[in-house]
Amino acid sequence: MAESSTATNLELFFDLVFVFALTQVTAFMAQEPTWSGLGRGALLLAVVWWCWVGYSWLSNLVQADEGLARTAMLVAMGAMFGVAIAIPESFADLPGGLHGPTVFAFGYLLVRLVHLWLFWIVAHGDAALRAQLVRFGATMAGGTVLLLIAAHTSGTAQALLWVAAIVADYGGTVAIGVRGWRIESAKHFAERHGLILLIALGESIVAIGVGVNLLPISLPIVIAAALGLTVSACLWWAYFDTHAHLSEHALHEAAGEERTRMGRSAFSYLHLPMVVGIVMLALGMKKVLNYVAGDSGHTLSDPLYGPPLWAMFGGTALYLLAQAAVSWRCNRMIKTHRIALGALLVAVVPLMALLPALVSLAVLAALLVALIVYEWVKYREQRAEIRAGH
Repeated sequence: MAESSTATNLELFFDLVFVFALTQVTAFMAQEPTWSGLGRGALLLAVVWWCWVGYSWLSNLVQADEGLARTAMLVAMGAMFGVAIAIPESFADLPGGLHGPTVFAFGYLLVRLVHLWLFWIVAHGDAALRAQLVRFGATMAGGTVLLLIAAHTSGTAQALLWVAAIVADYGGTVAIGVRGWRIESAKHFAERHGLILLIALGESIVAIGVGVNLLPISLPIVIAAALGLTVSACLWWAYFDTHAHLSEHALHEAAGEERTRMGRSAFSYLHLPMVVGIVMLALGMKKVLNYVAGDSGHTLSDPLYGPPLWAMFGGTALYLLAQAAVSWRCNRMIKTHRIALGALLVAVVPLMALLPALVSLAVLAALLVALIVYEWVKYREQRAEIRAGH
């Protein structure tokens, strides 16, 4: 793959499955908006994300829409769609039909096996990459077996097995090192991660509409929807205005194993908390729209409280803090203002629990707009140089 390569139509088509998966996770948490429900949602996102990450590395080495790769990607897409369908039953089986947690685990296994199989073919003649794939296969086996065992447990034991499976996958990948892995095109790799983040932001917009799609339109709903869209737009701006350009440039400038380490840490790992933050935010905004619309007996004066409120403000904070971490890893830039706003968002949650849900959303939107305006004014010249040089 050439350094200037970009994402193919098949990769974008493949990503559509993740739109559905993210929607499923948001709906899953909305059904049980408790700390336990949010924790399970985060575990689901970690598993779904790891499926996607594997194919982002694979498609950087092979043209995804040509030859055998095209068929393999479509098979993996079908398996991932099965995983997404099984998300509502990923922890507890519903009466009738197949055993949901087992279906989820086997779908995950199939997605990973297709990925490893195609990677092995692509690595023909590359002894270092094939040796790494053998080590990587061991981490995959450990994570998958733990998920299969978790499918037949419940409660704390099940949650711990899920955590262990994720540690086996993520931690195992760190333990085996980066020797053998390659990123041929920094542009393609960075673009793929930017596009999946855009998909996650799209889920936050979907959550706004889904929250009130069966309720009569009203002025409070219009205001809440506008505020929610403002929040999503600010998160888009925070990433795509200059952050994405700087990260891609840093990855392009890095070479050899340093490029691989940067891709693993700044993109494969640190983009996950950004996605988790966006989905948590989507859950919070969905609940605000329910409150504003008077759903389930709520009124305009009712405050959003507990896990949904923490999800909305904490998820936004997590997104900003993860971005700051990426900036430090790639460019050794300390984004003090984003770190400070992230801390502020967490600190004001107890106060927001005393205010009407619509007001809390307005405060969140106002703080994010203030951040964007501050950065636009303070770094106007640097911003113009970055965008002109891209």
